[in-house]
Amino acid sequence: MFSRNLRIFVTKRLERLPNRRCESNKAPIGSATAASAQNEQPHSKLLQNMLQGDAEEEVRQKTDPKETSIILFPGQGTQYVGMANKLMRFPEARRIFELANDVLGYNLLKLCLEGPVEKLNRTEHAQHAVMVSSLAALEQLKEERPKAIDTCVATAGFSLGEITALVFAGVIPFDKALKLVQVRANAMQLACDQVAGGMAMVLYAPDTEIGAACAKAKQWCVDKGVENPYCGVANYMYPHCKVLAGNIEALEFLEKNSKALKIRRMKRLPVSGAFHTPLMEAAVETFAKALKKITLEEPLIRVYSNVDGKPYKHVGHILKQLPKQIVRPVKWEQTLHEMYERQQGQDFPRTFECGPGKGLTQILEKVNGKAANTAISIEA
Repeated sequence: MFSRNLRIFVTKRLERLPNRRCESNKAPIGSATAASAQNEQPHSKLLQNMLQGDAEEEVRQKTDPKETSIILFPGQGTQYVGMANKLMRFPEARRIFELANDVLGYNLLKLCLEGPVEKLNRTEHAQHAVMVSSLAALEQLKEERPKAIDTCVATAGFSLGEITALVFAGVIPFDKALKLVQVRANAMQLACDQVAGGMAMVLYAPDTEIGAACAKAKQWCVDKGVENPYCGVANYMYPHCKVLAGNIEALEFLEKNSKALKIRRMKRLPVSGAFHTPLMEAAVETFAKALKKITLEEPLIRVYSNVDGKPYKHVGHILKQLPKQIVRPVKWEQTLHEMYERQQGQDFPRTFECGPGKGLTQILEKVNGKAANTAISIEA
């Protein structure tokens, strides 16, 4: 019931567009597959036609990349008190929060608008806040630029945002995604409570040896008596910028010795644990079991995986890959290279970042300035 209300714009988009299927990662973004599809068919039948249509009936039609779009979704750490306030002028955005409140059993919108910040920053609340706000931002995009959704050819999300992208692509129903995120957040919070960990963004020089710095931090923890410490790359952001994560003691070592380690700048992130590291291992099995209980649909458009930066191939691939994301680094820089790779002189799709902040648009500027020229942030 809840998912049908949120996914209606996805369903309408499918009915209006030529029949398309999710191709392998070798096909260039900005192309579409046309096949016969009847609007009166149910959603499941449309998906079946997209995925199982005869090869000889599929005709790839070149489209102008400038007339297509890519939609990106942010992850945890972008939340702030007052988020989603500007979206409340859109009735469907309010409706999304109402549905979320019903499923979660607490007033998520009030927490987003009023805080307190300490509660909002806890993993079990922050992940819901960011995901629901990002989906609500889609409603603003739909109202102001409906063509951006109609012509979307690919989507990706940073960390938690990958689940938001899977909702947008029609893979996971909204209500199921909320509950899945709740399982993910609670499991990750339990892992956080077991080990004091954190994350920090670092800017470093070309000759900085980040791997060696993390190894030194880890050894310092061992010498101090920390049990099974970890320190390593959690997010690949852009050239000479990464997010490191691990035990709090390891991060403190890096901060105190940043000059000697040739770290130009280091900033802690507002998260409660060392996400995307082995310190989150305890959360993987719980999340994987919850994911398997959900009936997933094949993606309507390409969804890129944080684990390897490449598009998912099918539902089975998602079931196998998505749980790994909890303990593997987010390869965001690699994802952007994969999404925007094209021949010299070929135009780029327009990019829309939907959710709190402008972080993903700013990263795109560092990775691919030409693609970022047409990027727009729809801020929650």
